[in-house]
Amino acid sequence: MTLNQHITPTGECILYTGTPNLVRLDELAAGPGDIWHSGPDRGWRDAFPEIAYQSTVFFWYVRDFKNLEVCPSWRMEPDAFAVRKGVWEQLGGFDRVFQNPAIAALDFAFNALRNQGAVVLHVSGLYPAATGNPQISTLDRYRFYARNFKRQHALFMIWRKGFWKIGEWRAFFRASKIPLRHDYPVVAPRPLEAMRGTPSVSYIIPTMSRQDYALALLRDLSAQSYKPAQVVVVDATPAAERDESLYDPSAFPFQLDVIWQTSKGSCRARNEAIAVCTGDYIAFGDDDIRIPADFIENHVRFLQTNRTEAANGLDVRADHHTDDLDKLAEKRRKMKPAQKRAGAAQLMSNSNAFVSRRAVESVGGNDINYDGGYGEDNDFGLSIAKTGVIFLQNPHSANLHLKPPAGGYRVWGNQAKKTGKTRKAQPWELDTPVKRVRPVPSPTVMYYYEKQFGPELVKEYRHKYFFLYLFKKGLKGLPARILRLPYRQIQFNRSLFYAKKLMALGPRTK
Repeated sequence: MTLNQHITPTGECILYTGTPNLVRLDELAAGPGDIWHSGPDRGWRDAFPEIAYQSTVFFWYVRDFKNLEVCPSWRMEPDAFAVRKGVWEQLGGFDRVFQNPAIAALDFAFNALRNQGAVVLHVSGLYPAATGNPQISTLDRYRFYARNFKRQHALFMIWRKGFWKIGEWRAFFRASKIPLRHDYPVVAPRPLEAMRGTPSVSYIIPTMSRQDYALALLRDLSAQSYKPAQVVVVDATPAAERDESLYDPSAFPFQLDVIWQTSKGSCRARNEAIAVCTGDYIAFGDDDIRIPADFIENHVRFLQTNRTEAANGLDVRADHHTDDLDKLAEKRRKMKPAQKRAGAAQLMSNSNAFVSRRAVESVGGNDINYDGGYGEDNDFGLSIAKTGVIFLQNPHSANLHLKPPAGGYRVWGNQAKKTGKTRKAQPWELDTPVKRVRPVPSPTVMYYYEKQFGPELVKEYRHKYFFLYLFKKGLKGLPARILRLPYRQIQFNRSLFYAKKLMALGPRTK
């Protein structure tokens, strides 16, 4: 394809097709993006909806965000996009497997965003608005699936489109000749620029029955090359088990605020801490992590380098809960480039996230409907992204996640796995305690799906959930799984019941 060239005032070469606003493109080149387009405003919004048959509710960008001037989107048309020349060369351009430019452009932008560490942005007004209609044939659909996903996902698409349709099967078999892509070239993270100014950082540590681990993290924070101005510890350790003298403010080179939590739940703990944070940035960490000396400095420099307000760092799982920072360094040396990519974040982890206080306050904090369950950090991150903040993945700031065998807020949440009289009710049960039927999946995770993706994608998730339940393990054991299917349906419906009750209650931060 023919690409035009534009040189920005800083001397960078941008390649483009169509007729972009070059002044706007100069502005964008100074920001976090690598590829820009106006696809959703030109008739390509939510193009290729069949991506839901693979991604359902597990990909932040499965549907285009609404009412945002700039946001991540892979719905890029071939005749109206711009890309940094270096990124185009690193990714190798459009995949020659595809003959249809429309599906080739979608494939390029999808993989750039999801797998290759590029930031692909929809920008309203970069290109003139238009009424487009991407022409994607049934065969193109299956070619996309054959190139990008395992065979089971294409079979599920046949299931959803209608397994009795000859055309679907014919396209599936024709496309199956295309080899599955395994290796993706990855965009190299930008070199970190020198820090500008002296922004203040507040670091939040929620902890419960792990005071020794919290103290180890406080010592790591004391050793930072760029120290936090404030650390807020929210400790839910029962009064009979805790030692309040351990948190001696005079022992640390930062302001130490300790809140003895009387409420229940990690979401409430973080919100209580957010309320007293004073820093320009808020760092979120678990109590069972270790961080190297350049952790905070690299988070600040990463956000400044990329001109954005939120990042998710590398959360590295320890082999054993006694591992130290030497083990983290060893693990990072062995990582492949794909494991250290930057780009648009696709999840948020409360064990390692760094967000401007402005962005945190724009969503009000964590949704306490998640207390006692799972999914709160992903909800928090996606909620921030939906305000227009370009949430990035930062490979320069890594923590070692120790995962000790005891303690932590999951002590409360573990009750959700039980039934019977000994079970302690969880906050998400509201006025309807769980009795004989344990809801599966977790009702708070189902609430996340309903809240962030809506009933249409939850419906697809339901189909995918039971399709995989029946067929993922092959034909062996299938009769037994069929016999258990009615009860699994009851469990799923019960989970959905609680999720809808939480939806009716609405997001809460207090």
